Amino acid sequence: MSTSISRRGFLAMGGAAAFSIGLGAALTGCSPSGSTGSVSGTSLSILPGTAPTNWKTVLDKFNAGLRKEHGFALDAQFINWTNYGQQSLLKFTAGAKFDNALQALWLNLAQLQQQKALADLTSEVAKWPNLSKQLPSDLIDANKWSGHLWGIPQANSAGRVQHFSIRKDLAEKHGFGAIEDYDTLEKYFYDVKQKESGVTPFAVASNQTFELAIGPQGPVGLFDQAGWAAPSRYFNTLFAGSGLYFSFDERKLASGTADPIPFWENTQIVDTLRRIRKYYQDGIINADGLNTDSATITAQFQAGKFGGQWAITDGTASNALVALRKAVPTADLQEVLPFGGPLGSQKPLQTFQADNLVVVSARGGDLDRAMALQDYLSIQKNHDLLGYGIEGTDWSPQGENGIKQLSSYSFPGFALLWRSKLERRSSYMTESESAVFDWAQSYDNFTRATLASFIPDVTPVKQAAAAMNNVITQFANPLFYGVVDVDSQLDQLKAAADGAGLSTLQNEMAKQVQAYLKARS
Repeated sequence: MSTSISRRGFLAMGGAAAFSIGLGAALTGCSPSGSTGSVSGTSLSILPGTAPTNWKTVLDKFNAGLRKEHGFALDAQFINWTNYGQQSLLKFTAGAKFDNALQALWLNLAQLQQQKALADLTSEVAKWPNLSKQLPSDLIDANKWSGHLWGIPQANSAGRVQHFSIRKDLAEKHGFGAIEDYDTLEKYFYDVKQKESGVTPFAVASNQTFELAIGPQGPVGLFDQAGWAAPSRYFNTLFAGSGLYFSFDERKLASGTADPIPFWENTQIVDTLRRIRKYYQDGIINADGLNTDSATITAQFQAGKFGGQWAITDGTASNALVALRKAVPTADLQEVLPFGGPLGSQKPLQTFQADNLVVVSARGGDLDRAMALQDYLSIQKNHDLLGYGIEGTDWSPQGENGIKQLSSYSFPGFALLWRSKLERRSSYMTESESAVFDWAQSYDNFTRATLASFIPDVTPVKQAAAAMNNVITQFANPLFYGVVDVDSQLDQLKAAADGAGLSTLQNEMAKQVQAYLKARS
C-alpha cells in the first residue's frame, strides 16, 4: 500500500502521500511502444523512505513481467526522508547513474531544471500510449513551465490541502462532534493533553519544517488560526534552494502589484509562530519534532501515542488505521481541514500543480528506459503489483475500485506510479476522509492563485539563495517547531538574513513577479 508523506508533506507527508482515487477500467493487453530503440540493463529509481516489507518478492515478480515486455529490470534506492532532498540533489549534480527520481518544487526541481540536469519530457509522453491515456491534458498543461514538461506529474486530486487527521475515538470520548473551527480543534488538543495519559495531542516530524506556520503556495499553515477565516488571502513562494518564503497579498496581486515580504513581516505568520511556541511549551506537540524523522513519528502515531498527525487530501490518511487498530482496537480517524465552516464553504487557494513529479536524469539516465517504465506502470495489473504488492498476500480487491490491505507492504506510489484512474480506494477509508477526498476532486472547489503558473528563476540570485538556505536552517527551522523564544530568534533571523542577501532576493522576486503579472495581463 502506498502511504502519505509531506510535502509539503508529502508533505509531504507526511507528509508524508500515496494512494486512493477512483479506479478506471483496467488497461490490459496494451502493447509497448514509444521507444526509439531497444533498452536493456537496470532502471534505477531514487525514492524516498525505506524499502517496503516483502519488497524483494514483489520486485522479483514485477521484474519478471518487465523483462518479458521491455527487456530490462527495475531497481530502487531508498533514501530516508530526512536526507532525501540533499542526497538526491547530489546524485543529480554528480551525474550519478540512475534513470529517474522523485522531485518537486518543494525539493530541488527548479534548481535542477535551471542547471539542465533534467530531461525535457515535453514531446515524450505522447509516444507512450498507456502513459498518455492516463495523464489528462489539463494535468500536463498545469505542470508545464513556459511550454516545457520537466517531469511526469503525480496527482490524484484537483486540489491538495494539508490538514489534521485526528483521533475521532478520542474526540468522541471527550464530547466533540464534527470539528469545523480552530477554537474547537485547540480545545480538543488541550483535552487530550489533560485527560489522556501518555498521549501527545499532535505529532510533528522533521520533514514538515515551515508547513506548521506557512501555507506553501496556499492555503494556510496548519496552526495559522487567522487563515481559517481567509484561506485565499496570502500566497507564499520562494526561490529554489533558498528556504525563504515570501508572502504576497492576493488582493495586491490581483491589482497587478508585486509586493513580496519575507514571512516574518507577515503578522499572521508571526502570530502562528507564537502559537506554535506555546504548543511546544504546553506539550501539545512533541518536543523532539525538529530532529525526529517522519518514519519514527508515524510508528509512534500507529502505536497510539498521538492524538493527531499531518495529512493531505490524497485519500491515504485512513491507511494509518491498519496498524493503529492493532494497538488501539477502537481507534478511528477524522479529517479536519484548516478553514472554518462545513466542507465546501471555503474555496482555498491552489496552483493545481502536482506536488510531486517523476523526473529523468539528463546526465546519468536512459530516457527511453525511464519512459518505458512509466508506460508499463500505466497498466492496471503492473501498477497494482508494484503499488500494492502481491494480490492475495499483501492486498485483496474490494468491489469495483477498492482495496483491502492484508500486510504492511507500503510503497511510495506518489514518487513513481500515481495514475488517478488506476488508484484504488482503501477499504479502511473513513467516511470523513471519503467526503474530503471527493471534495478535493473538483477544480470548482478552489480559487486559482494569481501566481499559479509562476516559477521563480533562481539563476540571477544563486549565491544569495545558497547563503539564505543556511540562515533558514539555523534560525528559522527552530521557530517552526517552537523550540526557541520567538522574539529573540526573529531578531537573530532578521540580522542573519540581511547579511545573507535578503534585499537581493526580495528585489529579484519583485522584479520577476511584476514581469509575470504584466505578461499575464
